[in-house]
Amino acid sequence: MTKVITKTMDKKLDDIVSLCKRRGFVFPGSDIYGGLANTWDYGPYGAQLKMNIKSFWWSTFVKERDDVVGLDSAILMNPKVWEASGHVTSFSDPLMDCKNCKERIRGDKLIEEHLGIEVAAGKTLKQIGEIIKENKLKCPKCGKSDFTEPRSFNLMFRTHQGVIEETAAAIYLRPETAQGIFTNFKNVVQTCRAKIPFGIAQIGKSFRNEITPGNFTYRTREFEQMEIEYFVDPKDKTVIKNTFDDFKKVCWQWYLDLGIKKENLRFREHEKDELSHYSSMTFDIEYDFPFGWGELMGLAYRGDFDLTQHSKFSGKDLTYLDPQTNEKYLPHVIEPSFGADRTTLIALIDAYDEDEVDGEKRTVMRFDPKIAPVKAAVFPLMKKDELTGIAKGIYDTLKKKFDIEYDDSGAIGKRYRRQDEIGTPFCITVDYDTINDQTVTIRERDSMKQERVKIEDLAGIIAAKVA
Repeated sequence: MTKVITKTMDKKLDDIVSLCKRRGFVFPGSDIYGGLANTWDYGPYGAQLKMNIKSFWWSTFVKERDDVVGLDSAILMNPKVWEASGHVTSFSDPLMDCKNCKERIRGDKLIEEHLGIEVAAGKTLKQIGEIIKENKLKCPKCGKSDFTEPRSFNLMFRTHQGVIEETAAAIYLRPETAQGIFTNFKNVVQTCRAKIPFGIAQIGKSFRNEITPGNFTYRTREFEQMEIEYFVDPKDKTVIKNTFDDFKKVCWQWYLDLGIKKENLRFREHEKDELSHYSSMTFDIEYDFPFGWGELMGLAYRGDFDLTQHSKFSGKDLTYLDPQTNEKYLPHVIEPSFGADRTTLIALIDAYDEDEVDGEKRTVMRFDPKIAPVKAAVFPLMKKDELTGIAKGIYDTLKKKFDIEYDDSGAIGKRYRRQDEIGTPFCITVDYDTINDQTVTIRERDSMKQERVKIEDLAGIIAAKVA
């Protein structure tokens, strides 16, 4: 009998980054040209994992709800959108330069890394400079502690729309997906006959010119968001509170249903002096990364800030007409905002494990089956025609319903290990007994237990286990 010894281990980001490249989850961006700082490409398994996570999010927050509809808005928007939203004047981070090596750093993040997120939260530029001086925090590149005073640095990527740059209009790559929802609020209400309370959901790319991106895919300049803007009647404070509390519970449960361990998650409420300019209340769900606690998603009460601003700057009436009372008002907004890339990263971190099998180390990705990039792999025990024919037949049948792989190269043990490293929950082996009784061996990833099942039952067994 195979002996399995599970090790208690400190997961290191380097181990996960190495596995991600080796097994096709995540590659460095522009790798053949030496890369581009902190850009990443999702490989075949990473792309499927991220797609499964986004699909699970869409299913939970859109398909299974009667009060949320979907949207896919443009990345490029009229520049006045960002004036109205406050991003042109207020969307900035504290930039500092090391006087010794000229490295540019984000002052608040330097404090977070050394003293904790609570110390940095809500601090002014002056306070950030003082904390760094008082604690003699050092430059991460050269180790010196001699910085310029913090100054504001706008995070939006600026580009031009037009044939000739000198005469082209300056526009921005969107720094968030939310504004596309607000500018389409009236369109959705009119075309979908949406009645408050209701939400608009969107998954899409955003761009921020981060001063100090890093920690693998945690902080990048190009990232994907999964957001909902949920519109409520501003007069009904009870509904607002209940809706906010309901979203807290649903968002927390979504991460648990994703397979994330409860002990690695926590809520953190923003202090008043760290709230965004549009928010009067914000809670983050944070994850205990190898580099410390970090934000996964934020739940904010935005009030009517956005619709008010867009009404003012566009000159359009964005009020909602209540069909029952004939009252017109600007709705208030509750916003759950998730990071698709950060969620994919924690799925990788939480799944990564090492154990010992018969004296040999085994690396295994223990994904929840519903988000695993490959649901099952089909093997012939040996590369013989009488076995490969049956195995390929099973593969052809199952791949119509599931993400399935076929592998007939190498020893059966090595094939198991390859699938363990990409997190495949089930491996199906066709052997010589299959020829006689039409049964196969199905092996479960985590326990490595094997059982004999009929070929005709495979689809039902897999469907039940990956739902």
